[in-house]
Amino acid sequence: MASAPDVPVRVRFCPSPTGNPHVGLVRTALFNWAFARHHGGTLVFRIEDTDAARDSEESYGQLLDAMRWLGFDWDEGPEVGGPHAPYRQSQRMDLYKDVAQKLLDAGHAYHCYCSQEELDSRREAARAAGKPSGYDGHCRDLTAAQAEEYRAEGRAPIVRFRMPDETITFTDLVRGEITYLPENVPDYGIVRANGAPLYTLVNPVDDALMEITHVLRGEDLLSSTPRQIALYKALIELGVAKGTPHFGHLPYVMGEGNKKLSKRDPESSLNLYRERGFLPEGLLNYLSLLGWSLSADQDIFTMDEMVAAFDVSDVNPNPARFDLKKCEAINGDHIRLLDAKDFAERCRPWLGAPFAPWAPEAFDETKWLAIAPHAQTRLRVLSEIIDNVDFLFLAEPVFDEASWNKAMKEGSDALLRTAREKLDAADWNSAESLKEAVLAAGEAHGLKLGKAQAPVRVAVTGRTVGLPLFESLEILGREKTLARVDAALAKLAAQ
Repeated sequence: MASAPDVPVRVRFCPSPTGNPHVGLVRTALFNWAFARHHGGTLVFRIEDTDAARDSEESYGQLLDAMRWLGFDWDEGPEVGGPHAPYRQSQRMDLYKDVAQKLLDAGHAYHCYCSQEELDSRREAARAAGKPSGYDGHCRDLTAAQAEEYRAEGRAPIVRFRMPDETITFTDLVRGEITYLPENVPDYGIVRANGAPLYTLVNPVDDALMEITHVLRGEDLLSSTPRQIALYKALIELGVAKGTPHFGHLPYVMGEGNKKLSKRDPESSLNLYRERGFLPEGLLNYLSLLGWSLSADQDIFTMDEMVAAFDVSDVNPNPARFDLKKCEAINGDHIRLLDAKDFAERCRPWLGAPFAPWAPEAFDETKWLAIAPHAQTRLRVLSEIIDNVDFLFLAEPVFDEASWNKAMKEGSDALLRTAREKLDAADWNSAESLKEAVLAAGEAHGLKLGKAQAPVRVAVTGRTVGLPLFESLEILGREKTLARVDAALAKLAAQ
């Protein structure tokens, strides 16, 4: 267990509003949120929306909605405010322009007039010579006359940060000590030729101005860390930053074929999990296991338990593979942890339009509340409730033909007639009485209960598997049950 931070913790979650939120993004938000809450710190929610071509207000709204649905409360950011507002980068452009000019004036940055064709040509030559192919410093020390000559040609310069000629070493909170040699970290662009600031500038500048103490982010950003550390040193010198944050780079989330899970992969979309009826607490429980664990023998836990135990030093740096079946299983465990009333309420979105296949007036609240506790023990995701209870609210069952053919063997008609007779005489206020009726029908035909109840289940529900049969019959009621057995007998007679 690592010691507590020596400064009040301030972390940030800073997504770009492009497309739908994805599970890798959620895992990053989760670890930052848990780290902040564990240490009694501050979570800053910041929107990185400087890419006008890709960012959208629709995606921005989806991000806010996703954070609320997941239960992530933030201490500073959109809809909350805070001392470092605004929290959308598109509203902070003057700040970036000012910092860029300060870096230029202090000699930490310079104008680069190289065209893309020139850059590509020199990089190709460097690769052919077996040398590093990063920027070669061509414009690092231009004279005023040389710069004027480029401007006279109509060239619009970008702004490059001047990397110091020194080895950069830092201690990653997840990976330990990491060293970068200067030849592997060339000067890099921070402002486009049109004056638009790049991520390489705005991200660390915002972290500096918002006094972020710990940066927990994806492994794919590890290579940018030495550049940001050098920039922080310059920002501290300029009085823009108070210090350099601690960095921790979280492991990749892998998808099919052990490839990094991309936001373009269908299974990465957060909306997919919401639509299927994953609980926020179930999904977060599983995502927390992608690189961290509460203990070796406990996979199921609450977010309060995670917050109490979370330490970023316990995060495993190795890639974590997303396993949908395990995710569903863990979600099912969380469904069973709900109290009955909460479960019934959380299912309601799937009990009406546009999901439910029955007419709204066919829904029966009393039947729903009676069947809900039986359904709760079976579901992995809430959307599965439809196939489990549709027999209660449809005028007639939807027959799965494979189930029909499997259950309706030779002699099923005789069994169903006997079962109907026994059920008609049973006590319909007792599931046990209904079980005894079907058991007696089976015995009359030399069948055990399992074989005897299969035709009855398919006749009444349309499927060979489902909720406990006799409780289901009791809730459906005598009239509808017997009518469906009659309909099944008619169907068998017509075959």
